[in-house]
Amino acid sequence: MAGNSFGESFKITTFGESHGAAVGVIVDGVTPGVELNEAYIQAQMDRRKPGQSSVTSPRKEYDVVHILSGMFEGQTTGTPLFIILHNQDMRPEAYTDIQHSFRPGHADFTYLQKYGIRDHRGSGRASGRETAGRVAGGAVARKLLERRGVQVLAYTKEAAGIRCRTFDENEIEKNAVRASDPEAAAEMIEKIEHLSSIGDSCGGVVECIIRGVKPGLGEPVFDKLDAELAKAMLSIGAVKGIEFGAGFAASGMLGSEHNDEMDASGFITNHSGGIIGGISSGAEIVFRVAVKPTSSISVPQQTIGVNGEETIIVTEGRHDPCICPRIVPVVEAMACIVLEDHYKRQVAMLG
Repeated sequence: MAGNSFGESFKITTFGESHGAAVGVIVDGVTPGVELNEAYIQAQMDRRKPGQSSVTSPRKEYDVVHILSGMFEGQTTGTPLFIILHNQDMRPEAYTDIQHSFRPGHADFTYLQKYGIRDHRGSGRASGRETAGRVAGGAVARKLLERRGVQVLAYTKEAAGIRCRTFDENEIEKNAVRASDPEAAAEMIEKIEHLSSIGDSCGGVVECIIRGVKPGLGEPVFDKLDAELAKAMLSIGAVKGIEFGAGFAASGMLGSEHNDEMDASGFITNHSGGIIGGISSGAEIVFRVAVKPTSSISVPQQTIGVNGEETIIVTEGRHDPCICPRIVPVVEAMACIVLEDHYKRQVAMLG
């Protein structure tokens, strides 16, 4: 199976299946001599793990970090980091009754068409469980970016049709949906809990703000910084769209409105989202991703079986009624990986 690695000078390769023995990541291109420990990575894993609240999956995975290589006496050696997270709360039997039917919204049908075989236990590699390895790898990238003065922050801007009306980054980790507006967060939670009670799900919008990136990062023409970030975000299974700065609203603006003018202090506006011509401008990098509703719902849906027969399917099990809260650290992780990769590529280019 190709397509399991991401990055060039800083690269991750994730492995494992949802209900297999373990998931994890191999991280290559790590700067040697950096102080790092399992507790630092664990802090990010704890933000992604299930079972945190009434609006996340009740599956109990503690995602305990084990670093098997690439470290010596508390410092990175520059050799590949091998990080493994053993699965503990697997229930593959929950999928036995539907193993011969294609679940709407899932990759069941497409995986079978491509490979001729599929892991029906919670979607295998197509499961959101795969993102655990990304978050572990992203934590390593975050550690390296801290030395560069870069900060990456994501939050739920919208969920279940309810949008944040205020922005207070100190509120994000204080509520179950990781929203920047406590009042909107309460409304989101109430709506999501209701949808969960009737077996349905919802999507939302996650915004990411990146501060401290120096101007000049990005590789034109095909490896533009925004293009690389877009690929990283769209590689997350639940993400269906992305926009930078003014985004789709730019289509309704005039050039005189959208262009980011400058004065002696820098850019006056940031409609470009901190990236111009595929290269960072030094302004905050701002983008938003569209997150689809969770595909696993217990509402009866029409589908077909592997032999083409029509049937009705109900997906039981432990699933997130809204993916947004747990996808926030995944978005941050993938952004960190892209940025560290491009910092290293910039240094290599300058010699």
